[in-house]
Amino acid sequence: MQVGRWNHQSGSNSSHPSPRGGKRFPGSSRPAGNRFSRSFGPHRNVSASRFGNRFPAGRSRRGGFGTFGETEAEIAKFMNKTVVTTSEPVFVPEHKFSDFNINPHLKKNIEARHYVSPTPIQDKAIPHALLGQDVVGLAATGTGKTAAFLIPLIDKVMKQKGDRVLIMAPTRELAVQIEKELAGFARGLGFRGMVAVGGASIGPQISALRHNPAFVIGTPGRLKDLMERRALDLSGFGTVVLDEADRMLDMGFIDDMRTILNKMQKERHTLFFSATMGKEIERLIGDFLSSPVVISVKTRDTPSSIDQDVVRIPRGKDKFEVLAEMLKSREFSRVLVFGRTKFGVEKLAKALSRLHIHAESIHGNKTQGTRQRALEAFKGGKVSVLVATDVAARGLDIPAVSHVINYDLPSTYEDYIHRIGRTGRADLKGIALTFVQDRY
Repeated sequence: MQVGRWNHQSGSNSSHPSPRGGKRFPGSSRPAGNRFSRSFGPHRNVSASRFGNRFPAGRSRRGGFGTFGETEAEIAKFMNKTVVTTSEPVFVPEHKFSDFNINPHLKKNIEARHYVSPTPIQDKAIPHALLGQDVVGLAATGTGKTAAFLIPLIDKVMKQKGDRVLIMAPTRELAVQIEKELAGFARGLGFRGMVAVGGASIGPQISALRHNPAFVIGTPGRLKDLMERRALDLSGFGTVVLDEADRMLDMGFIDDMRTILNKMQKERHTLFFSATMGKEIERLIGDFLSSPVVISVKTRDTPSSIDQDVVRIPRGKDKFEVLAEMLKSREFSRVLVFGRTKFGVEKLAKALSRLHIHAESIHGNKTQGTRQRALEAFKGGKVSVLVATDVAARGLDIPAVSHVINYDLPSTYEDYIHRIGRTGRADLKGIALTFVQDRY
């Protein structure tokens, strides 16, 4: 964990840990004695031909440079085992939530949610945010970033009457989730928040803005749309949060983000959270933050609570059949399956449902209401499988996901990290499996 001041010239690069090994079954990527290997027999051996060293690092088997995960070096990153463990230092927070100098009613709401000790990002970011300092928080998904910015900003709104907060998030689901967290922390405090996202009717959002909510939480595209309709005036907003900033850049929101930030007060309080740090992120920080405190709690790319492995599909084998057989096992109790395209995700969910495997899908072609109902059904255990594009990989807190399955390869290693971060949360163990189609 590191805390420091932002140096616009320095930046940072994260290195990926090398995969850990162990005794393996012949022809398999799995360590000896693992129950998953025994459970699926031939499907788990799914087939264990190797590409060997026929392809240079970074080169696709089709020639040229292709999707991440197509070389043996890249595939090895999908096989970090939790069977072989090393002791990791136990984090000891400097504070308890009861220590923070915040409104007593807010403290009671925090206690009611059974929050006692902060996570690393909360422990380090909240004190600086309470002082009104700009903060850059570098932390992986699932580390408690939402509470790290909501708690100090709720306290700020209560102490500085009339102050308003804008929160930008990359996806509709994350924006809705932030608003739900806000409602829990701010229960009975006398102010409201609203969500402004695409895929939902804009009329009710315009109506909600007429009540001047203290918190406006939205995706950049819809926020810009509301500004152009003159329904959202940012001149009265003195605080902004950019959550999952790297994902917003990946999704092409950089121009919208700059437009929105330029319409806010020049003297503002900015909290900036990202899992990765690239050149464009550095430029954004340099342009819009004032002497920020940089807090990095990234210790490793993937948590030790996630057991990662590859399912090799032999040439000519139907990977859908392999997936369907897996999902019929009881241990696959709550499974998030990732596909690459909206069409493919929808088709896969329907095919699973025809086999009486209860599945729903979420992707960009669905309305916000439909996506939210599918997500709630998955969270509530009404369906056991949720098939999704990468829209579900960032920031969503889905409890007790037993398995993440990469049915289609992710485009980048960062996408892989965020996908599998949906399992192994809150001290639970999780399993991440990546399907790799052998071509030879």
